Amino acid sequence: MLRQQDVGHRIVVRRIVGIREGRPLFSDALGELVELSETHLTLATAQGRMRVPRDEVHRAKRVPPARRPTAAAVVDLELAADESWPAPVRDRLGDWLLRSAEGWTGRANSALPVGDPDRPLPAAVDAVERWYADRGRPALVNTPLPLAAPVGAELDARGWSAGPLVLVQTVDLAALSAPTGTAPGPPVDLVEARVDLVEAPSDDWLAIATARKGGGLPDSAHHILTAVDQVRFAQVYVGGTLAAIARGTVTGGGRWLGLGLIEVVPAARRQGLAGQLVRGLADWARSGGATHAFLQVEQRNVAAVALYRKLGFTTHHTYLTRTAPPPGPTA
Repeated sequence: MLRQQDVGHRIVVRRIVGIREGRPLFSDALGELVELSETHLTLATAQGRMRVPRDEVHRAKRVPPARRPTAAAVVDLELAADESWPAPVRDRLGDWLLRSAEGWTGRANSALPVGDPDRPLPAAVDAVERWYADRGRPALVNTPLPLAAPVGAELDARGWSAGPLVLVQTVDLAALSAPTGTAPGPPVDLVEARVDLVEAPSDDWLAIATARKGGGLPDSAHHILTAVDQVRFAQVYVGGTLAAIARGTVTGGGRWLGLGLIEVVPAARRQGLAGQLVRGLADWARSGGATHAFLQVEQRNVAAVALYRKLGFTTHHTYLTRTAPPPGPTA
């Protein structure tokens, strides 16, 4: 028997789809359980969302989690994400990437340790620390897990701190659809609004992005936001006022839609606008041949994680942003 704690897990459902000669006919469905109520359950399957009345369910059970993605799959997605958020100052340490962007966002100001740094691991971390020190920036390293676990162990030994766990989540664009409801909380009426996709962010769009990140937008931020060949800025106006924004890119050889900066102003939240932004960008990316979408969200952001689960996203892998301890006093 399914329970609320099964939401978010992969399940197989055997449902009754008819009767023939007095005997029930069954059909099986496999997917992630995204909603469970007293009357129905909803699955995110590879073919799309499926809503099943509970009185049609003959049997349902969890299935073991899918195999972890291969190391190559994690590297490919991390590189697609790097393309979608391009730091203006970049260097290489063997295969590792070194990135700096005037301190705007952790992703654009951190090393990405995927591949071979072309030197022993301790020497590679020493080189990372020097590179950021030369630029007057704190040394940060993004460690995709479990791929970069050896790097994490080296950083642990050096006393590096760790930020919140970040979920890198993906969905097949063919299965991406609207949530069946809004984020957790009292029910509200959904607002159907037009999603406009533009090639450059407006001042209003940037103002919402600035409020989200805090402070102003340095020149590096403008580079990160716009220096991608395929990029669109999604926006929804309600009553003549910009109410919701998001950014979408297509990278990774045209396969991946990268979603980010999904933000709804407080007065317009819980009306389904975030889901409409995602669907609008998904339609754009799919029309150009993209097949999958990804986003990055902190695990502790419970409301956002719940929304993305309802849209069909599942966790591909995770990462931690590690920060070097401040330098000690000089003699």
